[in-house]
Amino acid sequence: MFNNTKKDAIDGNELDPNRIPNHIAIIMDGNGRWAQKRHLPRIAGHKQGMETVKTVTKAASHLGVKVLTLYAFSTENWKRPKDEVSFLMSLPVKFFNNFVPELIENNVKVAVMGEIDQLPQATQTAVHDAIEQTSKCTGMILNFALNYGSRLDIRLAVKQLVEEAKTNAISVDDITDQLISSHLMTGFLGQYQDPDLLIRTSGEERISNFLLWQIAYSELVFTDTLWPDFDGQTLTEMIADYQQRDRRFGGIKNEKQGRKS
Repeated sequence: MFNNTKKDAIDGNELDPNRIPNHIAIIMDGNGRWAQKRHLPRIAGHKQGMETVKTVTKAASHLGVKVLTLYAFSTENWKRPKDEVSFLMSLPVKFFNNFVPELIENNVKVAVMGEIDQLPQATQTAVHDAIEQTSKCTGMILNFALNYGSRLDIRLAVKQLVEEAKTNAISVDDITDQLISSHLMTGFLGQYQDPDLLIRTSGEERISNFLLWQIAYSELVFTDTLWPDFDGQTLTEMIADYQQRDRRFGGIKNEKQGRKS
């Protein structure tokens, strides 16, 4: 599950194109520590982290990833200092204003999940504009978790299911894993709603209220690399690690036939 070892450089051409994870989710961590190491204010780390988002987005799209979900701002991040929160809320405005033309050029579609209506108006406008401007793109989905928390996600899904049951739209027996998944904020991703690979940067080894239901069978990689230092090469190494793993989804591998049983 853990991967903190520095690997030799791996070229993207060395990856098995048939085993590229369809959905990669990343907990982008380490912006503040990156800045602190350079005796810079924390916001400098967030600025550089935004540039990393651009780099990694294009790298993931080039490698054939179908969905890239980035944990941009959690429901708990409101507890940070007001000036830092204010700066973080301004980042989507700057990011989308500058990057949307490149996203369109790379056929990348923007999606955002979370309680968007609780964000500042300028942030909401930037988010909705980016979604609209990239709506005709048919390539990778760049999915931002913004003002997102997984317990909130699950709670809202449960409340919706209860309301549907109260109106007899569904019965208790209708409630399956698939139905619950479809009511979560990732439900719009269909067959790609559950990440194949979850990456957390900066050396921290925890999930931090991110996609708790969806990562039940995800492969987890924790890297010491701080998010502003993460790049296309690092992503390639993480995917190479993923491709070395045997995903059994709770079963066992039949060595003769290579099938789960």
